[in-house]
Amino acid sequence: MTWYALQHKPAQGDRALAHLQNQDIACFYPKIQVEKIKAGKRIQRLEPLFPGYLFVNLEQADPSWAKLRSTRGVIRVVSFANKPAAIADDVIRHIKGSLDSVTQRGGLKPGEAVQLGEGPFEGINAVFQAYDGEERAIVLINFMQKQQKVKVSVAALKT
Repeated sequence: MTWYALQHKPAQGDRALAHLQNQDIACFYPKIQVEKIKAGKRIQRLEPLFPGYLFVNLEQADPSWAKLRSTRGVIRVVSFANKPAAIADDVIRHIKGSLDSVTQRGGLKPGEAVQLGEGPFEGINAVFQAYDGEERAIVLINFMQKQQKVKVSVAALKT
């Protein structure tokens, strides 16, 4: 069996996936956890790794090919010169294996040690506390035998 890419309608990836799975077609719809800012607050959301596309595993002679284009949520099979574009098993295996590492990179966690790379506190070690909007972060630095909260640019932080 070979993997192929399907293009789905905007915001209908989950719908297309459900309908394909109801037809007993092996599917892969990779999603990752991302951090977004909504109404001034950071939220975690699950989003597709490849927006607009999902993958199906089919044989060339499989009768399910006829059903693909009429499946709810599906626009088309990604093709070149009117032939479905095959995707190597190694590529899909690599994507599946890499999903966890992509999700774990998601940003700084409270309590993580950082170093300030610019500004008046350049070179000082700090402890990350929280994000303060999209561009700034709150860190703790040791100053005059006390831990002080300081707001710095996110770009100034080095891990």
